[in-house]
Amino acid sequence: QVQLVESGGGLVQPGGSLRLSCTASGSMFRYSAMGWYRQAPGKERELVASITSAGGTNYDDSVKGRFTISRNIAQNIVYLQMNSLKPEDTADYYCNRALGLPLVSWGQGTQVTVSS
Repeated sequence: QVQLVESGGGLVQPGGSLRLSCTASGSMFRYSAMGWYRQAPGKERELVASITSAGGTNYDDSVKGRFTISRNIAQNIVYLQMNSLKPEDTADYYCNRALGLPLVSWGQGTQVTVSS
């Protein structure tokens, strides 16, 4: 089984940066496309960035050019570097499998609040 733990969230001013980390247990992680999802109050959870085991990346238009997803397969870590943060980025952020792979149990997520 894969267990996911997100960290790195916090309070940041508009224009600031945060680096989120997702640690995953389980040997299948290295074979899985992974993504960062977020859920804002009153909205559905949405995929904002994904990365394949080969390193290919995709981004939602709302974060394109500002967020960068990366991974360290050997360490079972997926990162989300968030720059030029906007108030609309405020949400709970989660990692999980992506690109059609079966989801595993959601972690607790990490909260990102962008506010002055």
